[in-house]
Amino acid sequence: MVYFGGLLALLGVGTLVFRDADVVGLPAVAVGVGLLVVGAAVSAFGFVRRRKVRARKIANGEPVPVGDVIERARALPRLIRAARSGAYSELPKTRMGLWVLALVYLVSPFDILPDLLPIIGVTDDAGVAVWLLTSVSTAAGLYLNHERKQVNQRPQD
Repeated sequence: MVYFGGLLALLGVGTLVFRDADVVGLPAVAVGVGLLVVGAAVSAFGFVRRRKVRARKIANGEPVPVGDVIERARALPRLIRAARSGAYSELPKTRMGLWVLALVYLVSPFDILPDLLPIIGVTDDAGVAVWLLTSVSTAAGLYLNHERKQVNQRPQD
């Protein structure tokens, strides 16, 4: 939601900067300000929601993903190696199979909804891509959390 709100706000700023005609019968300034306000509100709601979910997970004792995008991307090869060797059993092998199927679906020329259909044709690919990225990112963040716990539990010399 945070990124979607940011995109809306960016569209609002773009509409304000590059306005030269009415948008859907409304003045471009009104549309730009409206998109900017809605985008800011959606982003703020996303930040609040994210903090509440994280606090709830911590309170329930659930593992929470850690690390930023770069750390998670660097941890992905280690995660896959550890999961395949059996050293990290928290990632089911079926999940990695679903990741492979999602990649094959995204790369293959065959789609459930053909890309020739306007807007609708791209949504199935976008949905699979979003699921794949969030699933991989969450799994890598949980693996980083696991690694950090392992480092903290080692006996000090």
